[in-house]
Amino acid sequence: MNLQPYLNNDTIELVPLKEEDFDVLYAVASDPLIWEQHPNPDRYKEEVFRNYFKGAMESGGAFLTKDLKTGEVIGCTRFYDHLPEQKEIKIGYTFISRAYWGKKINPQVKKLLLDYAFQYLDRVIFHVGALNIRSQKAMERIGGVKIGEEEVTYYGEKPMVNFVYEIRKE
Repeated sequence: MNLQPYLNNDTIELVPLKEEDFDVLYAVASDPLIWEQHPNPDRYKEEVFRNYFKGAMESGGAFLTKDLKTGEVIGCTRFYDHLPEQKEIKIGYTFISRAYWGKKINPQVKKLLLDYAFQYLDRVIFHVGALNIRSQKAMERIGGVKIGEEEVTYYGEKPMVNFVYEIRKE
């Protein structure tokens, strides 16, 4: 399974993240309201976002989310913790520009990633911050089933309680 394929539909495209994408992605991520319910609400600060970006690059599975018609960068997402022997992967670290909220971009991002992952795997896991009501509702809307809670240590950050959601191939 290639963790960074090019994926698209008629609205968005997911393009493998590259080092030179930092500035254009940070321009989106620097909006504090994107992160207000996130376990790390300081991610809009450049030094904190640099850590996020470094983790994205090291994951080998990160994507820029782009508006297919305009080419505008509207966010980021990634595959991570691929466990081929268990036929499982995680999807997360997703954020989207507020200009695109309410336009059904997140479900399209997740559908592209899920459709691709289920060609190879049987299970996808999502970690959602325990206080991130917006993302919890979004998970439920795309069919995610809450299967538990766990402390998650995001790349280079302190552990935080997350809800664990699952979507199975069947």
